[in-house]
Amino acid sequence: MKELNLNKTLELLNSSMEFELAGVVRYTHYSLMVTGPNRIPIVNFFQVQAIESLNFAQQVGEIITGLEGHPSLRISNMEESHTHSVRTIIQESINHEKKGLQGYRNLLDIVSNSSIYLEKFTRKMVASSEINIIELKKMLRDMT
Repeated sequence: MKELNLNKTLELLNSSMEFELAGVVRYTHYSLMVTGPNRIPIVNFFQVQAIESLNFAQQVGEIITGLEGHPSLRISNMEESHTHSVRTIIQESINHEKKGLQGYRNLLDIVSNSSIYLEKFTRKMVASSEINIIELKKMLRDMT
């Protein structure tokens, strides 16, 4: 096993926490902006995504404090087109998830072979991001 780069690990964990907290804001906003005949299931989907992002942010924060780090009070920058069609919201969500996925992959590169716990946790986060992207892409299919 290699030695854990604690500073880089904490930096990437804080970045992921900021990103997850931005997801809370993003998905809550989207759940409020959806209109149309399919509103109810899509609103529910985004509300669940917001809760999931909050839970992930809390898990990451617990790891940060467990490593004697200090969790960030910031959220990452959020891009928005201010176009609230369901298609646009879902595409923006895919872009958001892809950025989050890259952040977790960067963390995985740092923690691999350094900490079984951190590696397992990060792999779980990568898998979750990949699943979210797949689900969002399915939602875009056949959408007019």
